[in-house]
Amino acid sequence: MTTVTLIPGDGIGPEITEAVKAIFAAAEVPITWEEENAGQTTFDAKGELIPQSLIDSLERNRIALKGPITTPVGKGFKSINVQLRQKFDLYSNVRPAKTTAGVKTRFENVDLVLFRENTEGLYSGLEMYDERLGISDSVARVTVEGCHKIVRAAFQYAATHKRPKVTVAHKANILKSAGRLILEAAANVSKEFPEVQWDEKIIDNMCMQLVSKPEQFEVIVTTNLFGDILSDLCAGLVGGLGVVSGANIGDDMAIFEAVHGSAPDIAGQGLANPTALLRSGLMMLQHMGLHEHADRIENALEITLLDKSCCTRDLGGTASTSEFAQHIISNL
Repeated sequence: MTTVTLIPGDGIGPEITEAVKAIFAAAEVPITWEEENAGQTTFDAKGELIPQSLIDSLERNRIALKGPITTPVGKGFKSINVQLRQKFDLYSNVRPAKTTAGVKTRFENVDLVLFRENTEGLYSGLEMYDERLGISDSVARVTVEGCHKIVRAAFQYAATHKRPKVTVAHKANILKSAGRLILEAAANVSKEFPEVQWDEKIIDNMCMQLVSKPEQFEVIVTTNLFGDILSDLCAGLVGGLGVVSGANIGDDMAIFEAVHGSAPDIAGQGLANPTALLRSGLMMLQHMGLHEHADRIENALEITLLDKSCCTRDLGGTASTSEFAQHIISNL
């Protein structure tokens, strides 16, 4: 049995977390949960957004599943997600996007994985504001090391999963220095993976290509801000944030998370769709080498998604969060 840190989060987080726990228990997944929390609820109760007990749990277990977390807005608090990524150097944000039968979308045959650099760029937190002049400067710090790490992660994934091509998204025509760094990283790293082809696309063209012919892409790698935008765009291609998974992976720690919001407007009503958190949990199981358990649960999920009467409201059905989970369990 492996101990995993479980962060339920805020809003709908506890509801979808309970659904995932029930499905994992029914599938006899060999893990035990160590539950800690963060966010608005924790701040209200303990006066701190990220308690030391959570940090200790993460450092002890080195792997976690995280529900959506609310960072108080307008009070000067730094994003909890950004803090965790930077503290533990979870430099690789991995976001698969794949069309699923039963999930409504305008596109077919989308099956791509986006690698977003997770700790640098415009999210480095290097901002200066001159109140007298009314000027705000935000520094997009990009490093050679950071570019090589995220590019290598993308190429390694492509090689391991037999995906033939990596596409680098950039803006080197305008951002001459930062764009050059990630392109140079791709040129250097590609020598280690001769079986993987690579090409590059300017970010605005990349957006157009994704909504025109997304099936042409296999693995995409890019810097932090571009990756943040593209990952949500890719989610939109396959049904939205409610059905896609996400992971933050470093050299010796990984936090898997639902990337949608905490949706406080529907919290406690049994309306939340647990698919995103469940699929993030399945990514976690694959990462842990528990492939048979992950595949079995994914198959049960896909069968359930085909029957609208078994699905939650956002998927076209009438089932509650717990009923949807029970239907998945029935299909295991």
